[in-house]
Amino acid sequence: MITEKSKREILEAARIEDIVGDFVHLRRRGTSLTGLCPFHNEKSPSFYVNPARNIFKCFGCSKGGDPAAFLMEHEQLSFTEALRWIARKYNIAIEEVQPSAEALQAAQAEESLFIVNQFAADFFQHQLLQTDRGRSVGLSYFRERGFTEDTIRKFGLGFAPVSGDALATEAVRQQYNLTQLEELGLVKNGRDFFRERVMFSIHNLSGKVIAFAGRMLQKEAKGPKYINSPETAIYHKSRVLYGLSFARQAIRKKDDCILVEGYTDVLSLSQAGIEHVVASSGTALTVEQIRLIKRYTSQVTLLYDGDAAGIKAALRGVDLLLEQDMNVKVAVLPAGEDPDSFVRKMGKLATEEYLQANRQDFVLFKASLLVREAGNDPVKKAALIQDIMGSIARVPEPIKRSLYCRECAALFEVDEQLVVAGVNKIIAGNLQKHLQKTDAPLPVSPETAAANTSVSPPVAPAGHTFQELDLARVLILFGGHWYQEENQLNVAQFVIDNIDDVIDQFDAPLYQQLALDVRSRLAAGLDINTDYFVRHEDEQIRKLAVDLLHSPNEFSENWEKKWGIVLNQQHPDQNWKEDSEQMLKRFRLRKLKRMLDDHTGRIREAEQQQQLEEVMLLLKVHQRIKRMHDELAQQLKTVVNPR
Repeated sequence: MITEKSKREILEAARIEDIVGDFVHLRRRGTSLTGLCPFHNEKSPSFYVNPARNIFKCFGCSKGGDPAAFLMEHEQLSFTEALRWIARKYNIAIEEVQPSAEALQAAQAEESLFIVNQFAADFFQHQLLQTDRGRSVGLSYFRERGFTEDTIRKFGLGFAPVSGDALATEAVRQQYNLTQLEELGLVKNGRDFFRERVMFSIHNLSGKVIAFAGRMLQKEAKGPKYINSPETAIYHKSRVLYGLSFARQAIRKKDDCILVEGYTDVLSLSQAGIEHVVASSGTALTVEQIRLIKRYTSQVTLLYDGDAAGIKAALRGVDLLLEQDMNVKVAVLPAGEDPDSFVRKMGKLATEEYLQANRQDFVLFKASLLVREAGNDPVKKAALIQDIMGSIARVPEPIKRSLYCRECAALFEVDEQLVVAGVNKIIAGNLQKHLQKTDAPLPVSPETAAANTSVSPPVAPAGHTFQELDLARVLILFGGHWYQEENQLNVAQFVIDNIDDVIDQFDAPLYQQLALDVRSRLAAGLDINTDYFVRHEDEQIRKLAVDLLHSPNEFSENWEKKWGIVLNQQHPDQNWKEDSEQMLKRFRLRKLKRMLDDHTGRIREAEQQQQLEEVMLLLKVHQRIKRMHDELAQQLKTVVNPR
């Protein structure tokens, strides 16, 4: 285990321009370096390296982070492997300590589960290729599907014999732990769980076997067609995509991922040479699975059967993919065909040509599918448009959302602004619901929701959320700077001290989480700096930090003309004191305004119930809050509506 001291030494030595420069051709542009993003295909550079901040950021695919994050993403390394890579580059000696007995035991226990699963995979493949029953039943099935021995060995296909304890007996003979076989779901009550089935090995990203699926071949037999391993310490089905360990390089190269339903669909397409394909394995698509795809591409092509079930599956996955900012195309095969049968019948070239000619943008797909049902019925047509607007509202990127609105309006021959207004209304409603859930991630912000449109969502949530983002910006960018060096008071402490009484009134859970995290860290006497946020354990905070640290925006002259704040254009980091003070005033003004509105409502309620003592008490508090509010408003030159 690498010591914390060595980790710091390695990360401090790593220069982002050196690390990225080993993989990307960079050119100087002002204080930054730029080049073509290695994570998605582009013709014009949107990938920036900031040597001063020691981070990278792509404004095309939104990936960003420090040198270790770049290596983890580009080379698919773990954090420890990335540290070792950097240490080798800079000839840094790594100091390691023996992990604790508990940590060592946990690591050994997990590794032993992988070993047992690999034993089972080898056992099933031996049964398939080396036994009479396996060859006559299992191997003949795979050969009928056109699978070669290379494919069988590559993907770890096998056969589970009919005997009730063949696997368990062989495991005991080879001195494997029977308890672990039971933990992995391979053995249940002393009997093999998989019997008389062809077997599909399921791998993690590093290619280790983590689970199995077994398909029944006898039509007259009772039981489900497929059975799967239960969830274990190493297998969580919502976080796994079948075939991804084999497809990830092809996905990155093609900048597209074909998503199908079945195991054999993946096998047939991959064997034909269409390798950028994965399967959801018959389960409903999850956010975790989409994020796995997003590591390699933001383009997804849904390829499903032409029957009602296949179309329904395609529709089910669209909205979730859109919500994760994926570019979605849908291709439905002719009736009676599935990806497996189609590619075996048509071959690679014809299949690729079919995909190219028949994959549709999700709006066109959804519209063409449902418009037949609506016909000329205006009520059904309105419901269809509403359905499609609901999908468009899930798209986080405002420009992309605006284009979808235009496309939808043209398709149904309705006023574009009506579509825009409808989409914004849905976004605003979704925002209100999310903000009421303290543990929910913040969806599309109201500010970006109205971009490129003429209809704006409610103003109040937008203002409060914007001020909270501004506070998060100051904490991340300037938290470790001295506000009063003589008193050893840094900006983070100054901010937290001044919002402690309203820290429970945040609208956006992410920004509140960040503020609470800073407060806890300060209380523990720990440092606050940008590196802490860039390497934060929470993915959302890491992304927020990189986005804020590497902004393409420049200062507006209105800071000085309108607000009287003189900013240091050459050294913007030297504006933290004025910036922090102004941010804090605007933040508190918003929260005090909310408190005034809340007290006004409570006063009216008390008056209606004739609770005179309560009214007097509330009025005193109201006047005190209003004085603070008006003083701040005067300092900020803000117009105050009398109350």
